[in-house]
Amino acid sequence: MYKVTKYPQGTFSWADNTSTDPGKAKAFYMELFGWGAQDEPIGGDMFYTMFQNQGEHAAGFAAMMPDMQAQGIPSHWTNYVTVDDVDAMADVVTANGGTILFGPMDVFDSGRMLHIMDPTGAQLGLWQAKKHIGAGIVNTVGAMCWNELLTKDAEAAKAFYSALFGWEYHTDENGYIMIQNRGRNNGAMMQMDESFGEMPSMWQPYFTVADIDSSIAKAGELGATIIIPNTEAPGVGYFAYMSDPAGAHFYIIQILQDPEPWEE
Repeated sequence: MYKVTKYPQGTFSWADNTSTDPGKAKAFYMELFGWGAQDEPIGGDMFYTMFQNQGEHAAGFAAMMPDMQAQGIPSHWTNYVTVDDVDAMADVVTANGGTILFGPMDVFDSGRMLHIMDPTGAQLGLWQAKKHIGAGIVNTVGAMCWNELLTKDAEAAKAFYSALFGWEYHTDENGYIMIQNRGRNNGAMMQMDESFGEMPSMWQPYFTVADIDSSIAKAGELGATIIIPNTEAPGVGYFAYMSDPAGAHFYIIQILQDPEPWEE
């Protein structure tokens, strides 16, 4: 079991789902990954759900606010990177061509948050932890294991995130851009070509499963739309890309060998 107690600056640490159909979507993820749910009141009749895996927070979930739905914002996953000082990052974001969407703001006593858009249009959350560090379990079955940017301008994205977090990159023979933070793999980027059509740049999470074929079949039975079926990632494992019953996109992956967790 891969438990985490602290994330270094510049490391992906959390993902949460904002859904236009919270009833269906919440049940979907709990069935697909075997997650429990800890519902935290956030005011009015609204709750923020901490999905649970082996007693640890694995990912977050919330119903989309009515004003967001009125704007036509689709269901989506938001990925978060831990930073030491959210407020200090705001000027770095704008100085390098990024946009502040909202924040910095306190999230009760859990932490401090800033949502940004990079110069290529992808949204990302920055998280300064207080009582909530992010995922308490990673890189194992039923937990987040990877975060990937699909971008319309990989060079612009690389420059932006290097300025923001000090990330470094290694591009393989297929053009897949591996992100390194403090010498450790920390997600990846892919340049989008014309085959992606009007799809916007976006960050998306991967969640580990024990058996890709059975998980794809189960997801389909639960109402998912399978976009990319079982596909081999040579030397890594097998993945699939899908959308949940409310339309949020994410990956599942069966990994040949679990990566090591972060250790401070």
